[in-house]
Amino acid sequence: MNHLTVGEYWNSNAEAWTKLARAGYDIYRDQLNTPAFLRMLPPVAGLRGLDLGCGEGHNTRQVARLGASMTAIDIAENFIRHAEAEEKRAPLGITYRQASAVELPFADGTFDFATACMSLMDIPETELVLAGVFRVLRCGGWLQASILHPCFHPPHRRNCRDEEQRTYAIEVGDYFLDAKGRIDEWTFGAAPAAVRARLPMFRVPRFHRPVSQWINLLLAAGFQLEQCEEPCPDDETVRVCPALQDAQITAYFLHLRVRKPAAPAQA
Repeated sequence: MNHLTVGEYWNSNAEAWTKLARAGYDIYRDQLNTPAFLRMLPPVAGLRGLDLGCGEGHNTRQVARLGASMTAIDIAENFIRHAEAEEKRAPLGITYRQASAVELPFADGTFDFATACMSLMDIPETELVLAGVFRVLRCGGWLQASILHPCFHPPHRRNCRDEEQRTYAIEVGDYFLDAKGRIDEWTFGAAPAAVRARLPMFRVPRFHRPVSQWINLLLAAGFQLEQCEEPCPDDETVRVCPALQDAQITAYFLHLRVRKPAAPAQA
């Protein structure tokens, strides 16, 4: 399976995904992942940024509101259509393009930074993506990405719950298994059953990689590892949104920031 086939799956997911996410049912994104990602971001005001795999544009808009001049791409035309419609409704100066992260249509050194919110893990040709991002970043530029935590979201995962339905452990397995694009079917569990029944399940190709493989791929592309975080909701967040309680037991997400080395000093 290659990035073009993956794009067809995401294009089919886009309508249901956009409806549910914009209705507030992507609670792990809205209450945990995106807030932590934004806290980790270096200052971006006045910088040129590229968002890889932008989906319907939610996270792109969050970064643009911090003052960055954003360009965003997604391989799925339906996602780009929804993102452009929102930009037209509430302009933030974002340029959206339908394009694959495997074949970035930008000149060398175009951007000061790049973001990839829950997108790199869905692309099989990771080496090509990272090489392309390295190329389009200026020297000294950086890439910040969030992915499902490989340790706690391998191909086998099961919540272990007590009699009050609180998670007390996560059962994981097949950590070293290459899922090879296995299709997982799921939807946002926070959506009411009646809402979920009206929309198709998401069908998502899965490409699992151990943590060591992620780190080695980033280093092989020429990046320097700068920061990593594993977001955990605090007690107040869980009180407001009890469904996030399991994210206090193990990490749902892994955030990484890497930097393209600065140009060597001139003699």
